[in-house]
Amino acid sequence: MNTPAARILEALPQTQCTRCGYPDCAGYAQAIASGEAGIHQCPPGGAEGVQRLSRLTGQPAQPIDPRFGTEGPRALAVIDEAWCIGCTLCLDACPTDAILGIHKRMHTVIEAHCTGCELCIPACPVDCISLEVATPGRSGWQAWSQAEADHARARYEAHCMRHAKKPSPRSAAAPDVPADTANPSERKRAIVDAALARARAAAASKAKDRKPP
Repeated sequence: MNTPAARILEALPQTQCTRCGYPDCAGYAQAIASGEAGIHQCPPGGAEGVQRLSRLTGQPAQPIDPRFGTEGPRALAVIDEAWCIGCTLCLDACPTDAILGIHKRMHTVIEAHCTGCELCIPACPVDCISLEVATPGRSGWQAWSQAEADHARARYEAHCMRHAKKPSPRSAAAPDVPADTANPSERKRAIVDAALARARAAAASKAKDRKPP
């Protein structure tokens, strides 16, 4: 499909970070094509990204609007394994399925799939995810490549397809979460509460064991 929105989408970095104010890169591309959004709302693309969009749309290039963030080095999400409680909330939040883990087990980030979108950070209830600079001294498209953008886009499209077919929360309920917790947000909160309770109990047990007689 060679529509204006499709051509604009091809010029975006595909981090799916939502910093532009839209749910994904495709949404932002459509908004630009329809005149609803400016071409200076994508911090990951940086100044070079604005130039790309300017050539496609004919709009004058301008600095990234600070309301949407600033251009900077590409970041990589890192999980503190000692604090991870295995709640799985970051798995759902990651747009490229770059986090590997299962319920009640420590998670880890697959570096090759991480776009540095930051969406996993607010999803973590114990703040065990941080960002590390992956490209010091390089930002925007100097810190990213078309091959990486294409890879991220393919991962995101696969993520969307997989989640559209995801089992219902009722059938996927964890063993220590009531199966009749049908509301997804309620189920997630129940999982987190249960995980936090286990983490507190484990910490209390370790503290008791360390306590001198």
